[in-house]
Amino acid sequence: MDKYLEYILEQMKMLLAIDSPSGYTQEVTDYLMEEYKRLGFLPEKTVKGGVLVDLESGDRANGVLLEAHVDTLGAMVSEIKSNGRLKITPIGGMNANNAEAENCRIITRFDGIYEGTCQLANASVHVNGEYDKTGRTFDTLEIVPDEPIADREAAAALGISTGDYVCFDPRTVITRSGYIKSRFLDDKLSAAVLLGYAKYVKDEKITLANRVYQHMTVFEEVGHGGAASVPDGVTEVISVDMGCVGEGLSCTERQVSICAKDSRGPYNFDLVTSLVKTARDMGLSYAVDVYPHYGSDADVALTAGYDVRHGLIGPGVYASHGYERSHVDGVLNTFLLLKGYLG
Repeated sequence: MDKYLEYILEQMKMLLAIDSPSGYTQEVTDYLMEEYKRLGFLPEKTVKGGVLVDLESGDRANGVLLEAHVDTLGAMVSEIKSNGRLKITPIGGMNANNAEAENCRIITRFDGIYEGTCQLANASVHVNGEYDKTGRTFDTLEIVPDEPIADREAAAALGISTGDYVCFDPRTVITRSGYIKSRFLDDKLSAAVLLGYAKYVKDEKITLANRVYQHMTVFEEVGHGGAASVPDGVTEVISVDMGCVGEGLSCTERQVSICAKDSRGPYNFDLVTSLVKTARDMGLSYAVDVYPHYGSDADVALTAGYDVRHGLIGPGVYASHGYERSHVDGVLNTFLLLKGYLG
């Protein structure tokens, strides 16, 4: 399994290096299209912009759709302030407390990319006597472009305008002890796991009992990623997303998490039971948890009216929607659970 784990981590780093907040995902999906083709598959772009691929083995009558998402949190310029700084509105669940002091890129529509930093307005402690008392919100934070801008007109002259995307640095690190630290492990880590599984099926010439499809969605962070493009014959939809790690939950970053229920309700009992049995029989390190503040692409597929069983698994991720942390063991356990469950 070492070569597949190495490939997964390599793909994770490649995906994380491509900016892709919800709605600005063409570059990352272009990359995925080329990578699937390189692996020997025939991917297709959905009208919505996601990537759908048939792993080309197994009975179409009882297909399984694996979903991961490559859209991330981010922000958008909502106003150019009189001093040339930029007010932003969050995309997805981006939290202002986690955005302060982060380096970022401002993606203009026609005039290139500018570097900048997200800062508290009047960010100098030696100047701002209210620094400690100021709540961090998207009304008190601003983007400071790394350009000689002193007013609204100067920013506009560079081509910066309302509606431009603001993308935050992921700051990806893999430690000597195997911990993976980065923004946007949710869900580019699991997207890489799906690529690893596709490579395994192709390289090992695996014959699957049921048809398996993969869908890399691009609107999960804003709530409608999995609302379309479920192929005919699919009876199970499994989101491979981040597993929650935190107080009151049993999962760690070194395990695969199997979700029994999230904020939208319970997952399919029989499917969850089969996933747990597979993990137990294989001797994997796993946890079954209830996520208090969570929704997945698999949930959305049911909301959209698809008549399918749904489940959710993923490597444990701590500090979700912030500077996240997982571990290579959690990645491997997730990969092995997919391998065991899908046969």
